[in-house]
Amino acid sequence: DLGTIDLRQVLAKSSNVGMAKIALSLDRSEIYDTLRNLGFGKVSESGFPGESAGLLSSPANWKPINVATMAYGYGLSVTPLQLAQAYATIGSGGIHRPVTFRRMDRPPAGTRVLPAKVARDLAGLLESVVSEGTGAKAAVAGYRVAGKTGTAWKAIPGGYSRDRYLSVFGGVVPATAPRLAVLVMVDEPQGSLYYGGDVAAPVFSAVASGALRLMSVAPDDLAHVMPIGAAEGP
Repeated sequence: DLGTIDLRQVLAKSSNVGMAKIALSLDRSEIYDTLRNLGFGKVSESGFPGESAGLLSSPANWKPINVATMAYGYGLSVTPLQLAQAYATIGSGGIHRPVTFRRMDRPPAGTRVLPAKVARDLAGLLESVVSEGTGAKAAVAGYRVAGKTGTAWKAIPGGYSRDRYLSVFGGVVPATAPRLAVLVMVDEPQGSLYYGGDVAAPVFSAVASGALRLMSVAPDDLAHVMPIGAAEGP
């Protein structure tokens, strides 16, 4: 029992109860419109053959239980590309840009779907997931990371499996001026560890760390940067 907690702690501790209460307090049409604007329930128009639109039903069909469970990942389906695009939208300050697999000389034109302040505030809240919550293993030395863990039973015909999981970590880095949006999804992790914070977050850390180094992105968490020449270990 986490007791009374604020939104930062709801995200950091992955509180399903907290997320459900928040969702139930919101207008259903606004929830739907926000999810659609972020790219859920429709193809990303990447041009990649066979892309799935996922599943996002009409809010006219939502009952309170649907709203509550949707708040923590059930009752809808999204693709890894859709999730990555949503994190990229947060990282770009609320600007939703089309996805492409081709190299571009400049960012494509986008559409504002979130107020800039909302996107910034959300990124700040998601930092707490890594700094003090379930996403600690996604940390990247020298960089501030904003992201979220996810663990869900895998959908099967007629419902959800109780012994097969999808484990996820997605986020942006550097959190103060994002350059990368990364989404890691582990399909049916094996062994005793299956939470997104245990199996997907470390992959995020490794991939983001290498990519930031290759791109020569300056650190934004100087308090945790090892000085040049400093010895590692005891």
